[in-house]
Amino acid sequence: MKQLVTPHGEVDLPAFFPDATYGAIRAAGFEDVENAGLQGTVMNTYHLFNRPGPKRIKALGGLHKFTGFPHVILTDSGGFQLYSLIRENPAYGEIRDNEIVFRPDMGQEKLVFTPEKCIQAQLQYGSDIVMALDLCTHPEDPMEAQRRSVELTVKWGRRCREEFDKLTQGKMGPKPLLFGIVQGGSDRQLRQECGERLKEIGFDGFGFGGWPLDGNGRLMPQILQDAADAMDDDLPKYAMGLGRPEEIVACVDMGYTLFDCVIPTREARHKRLYAFNMGMDTPEGIRQEKFYSFLYMLDDKHARDDGPVDENCDCVLCKRYSRAYLHHLFKNDDPQALRLATAHNLRFYGRLMELIRHGQV
Repeated sequence: MKQLVTPHGEVDLPAFFPDATYGAIRAAGFEDVENAGLQGTVMNTYHLFNRPGPKRIKALGGLHKFTGFPHVILTDSGGFQLYSLIRENPAYGEIRDNEIVFRPDMGQEKLVFTPEKCIQAQLQYGSDIVMALDLCTHPEDPMEAQRRSVELTVKWGRRCREEFDKLTQGKMGPKPLLFGIVQGGSDRQLRQECGERLKEIGFDGFGFGGWPLDGNGRLMPQILQDAADAMDDDLPKYAMGLGRPEEIVACVDMGYTLFDCVIPTREARHKRLYAFNMGMDTPEGIRQEKFYSFLYMLDDKHARDDGPVDENCDCVLCKRYSRAYLHHLFKNDDPQALRLATAHNLRFYGRLMELIRHGQV
């Protein structure tokens, strides 16, 4: 599958969507996403549910008008965030068979999050790609927890499908896409079972569910491959929350076609910028083990360097400013430094995806 067709345009695959969790790209603007050649972004259903809320967003014209981003918006279900917070502190809430109950503050009104509310919120947002609610697990969780995850993910997926169909019935124009999520932990058979049962329900694409890293933060490729194998080969395969550049290249080989991650924008705020190593900005080069490097912009060596961060990059930073200037901005805590660095890292990811797509032609 080479293109994803949505109500707000077509997306060339494989594609990377930067995270705009609260409806904004941290330290940058959506024009930086556009200039990077990235065709969509990911926003967070749970966080937007809390503030400003689905009703207000709908009243303001939906996320596209509210945020000023006219391209594809994918909203995740919010289930991963709720799972993570409750896992960190069980006093925050409870994951029941029919719903998630969440109350991080004893003085705060509890949130009862159901599959139906999850879909209702995302349709109020005007999302182009809607994610079904699932129950996440960690690969090291016991089999009992993995089995429960699959059962609830399938059960909730069916409820999401039914609510989505009910609310979009008779809708004029193109409908948003609805993706299911494949759970199953590190058990290949469970992954296959989850995928088959979700296919029976019927979705427009599938996402990887769970945590793809071991306790030391290393990628667990077999889990990702098992999940990809359980998805429909004719539909988009979404590696949710991945990735580092080398992870994206590896996951494309597994069959994944859509990615999102906070890494490029977060690294920019930490003053770490990506640059292709010499001669590696080619479809063949990115297949090498070390095809890029990090530049830490506070290193003294950059203070007198009048060259760009990456001489082959066409972002606003590399076209107009030197490493020495960006070093100066960071030294003086100038907010321009964050935006220029973020624009550059986004463009690095845009170039990476272009190279991957070019290599598949």
